[in-house]
Amino acid sequence: MRTVLRRPDFRLLFAAMVASMAAESILLLALAVWVKDLTGSDSMAGATVFAVIAPMAFAPLVGWVVDRYRRRPFFIAANLVAAVLLGPLLTVRDRSDVWVIYLVAALYGLSSITVTAVLNGLIRNLVPADLLADANGALQTVRQGLRLVGPLAGAAIYAAVGGWLLASVAMGGFLAAAAVVGLLRADEDGPPAPGRHWAAGVGAGLRHLARQVALRRALVGYGLGSLVMGFSESLIFAYVDLGLRRDAAFVGVLVMVQGVGGLIGGLLSAAVVRRLGELGALAAGVTFFGPAMVALAYPRLWLGVVALLLAGVSLPLTMVGLHTLVQRRTPPGLLGRVTAASKALISGPQAVSIGTGALLVGVFDYRLLFVLVGAITTAAGLYLWRGRGLTPPGAGPARVPGPRRPLDDEMLATTHRRRTR
Repeated sequence: MRTVLRRPDFRLLFAAMVASMAAESILLLALAVWVKDLTGSDSMAGATVFAVIAPMAFAPLVGWVVDRYRRRPFFIAANLVAAVLLGPLLTVRDRSDVWVIYLVAALYGLSSITVTAVLNGLIRNLVPADLLADANGALQTVRQGLRLVGPLAGAAIYAAVGGWLLASVAMGGFLAAAAVVGLLRADEDGPPAPGRHWAAGVGAGLRHLARQVALRRALVGYGLGSLVMGFSESLIFAYVDLGLRRDAAFVGVLVMVQGVGGLIGGLLSAAVVRRLGELGALAAGVTFFGPAMVALAYPRLWLGVVALLLAGVSLPLTMVGLHTLVQRRTPPGLLGRVTAASKALISGPQAVSIGTGALLVGVFDYRLLFVLVGAITTAAGLYLWRGRGLTPPGAGPARVPGPRRPLDDEMLATTHRRRTR
């Protein structure tokens, strides 16, 4: 990690992402708290999270737009737009303005997809292939660290002063990110010329994921695990209440324990990718989640601490393995679309599983559900582990062909012109 941070260009991007991720981390929980405060409704507060996730349906289109422009100026523009989108929060006063929070949450979710899609391309452009895992690991370490303090800081800012300061601080984070990347000097190839068959271009990211064997296995395995991983969001409350016999506020302590595990995983993730390969690191992350969930079926505090540390370690391993795999196995002109599509294919099942878990925990014993989650995620991890030979450790970027001629926008346009002569 220290090697990649010695690069001046990556240090600037790293500083920008710290500012951007800090703004993101203080927003997510605080927006839901704000809605709860205005309405008194738990369901309306929960709908704030759905509003952020809903724009995932537009991920392929977002990725196509990202691939039409150079990465650095697009990253700057995306953060400036994110800051502007938060402006309407300054007008929220009472319950009748809740729709403004929902609208901002949805637009912010769309902005988040955009920043993620352009970031993968910018990292690949700045960092040599053998340091991609280090770059992704550094960013994941910061993200996990901010999860320890960001949501609590956001809620504290809202409770102490109000939503206007919360919005102002978050806007400042996005503006700072744009300003820092404005100092970056990056040589970039021009984007491909837009073709006339835009619909084929929008779906090119999904088709690339389907054609590349390693990427396809990664998405199938991780997607299978994601179908049940979200159960834990509701099960942890039952674990604390029915198992440990403690107040719901104790969940915050366990979340902090998981955050410590996330920091450890972030620091180790680059080394794991180098030793096991991208699919091996992804497999390790998904598999670690399995025994962690099974351990939570036995309500013992010491065992719960160990389990949540292990669950925390798993998240950065999966994300660094997946992001590095996408960066190494995708042509630059498709990277925005493939990143956005892969995020949608993972986040979609996770969102469904969060809602499903909330329903099932009221019907079945939480311990049985923890065992179910553990069994399915372990099976998903083993499926990924069997395919680790597709991404051998120490291998450089694979020779990845560009999109097939029928999928390439400009080729399609050329063929069309020839046929009409």
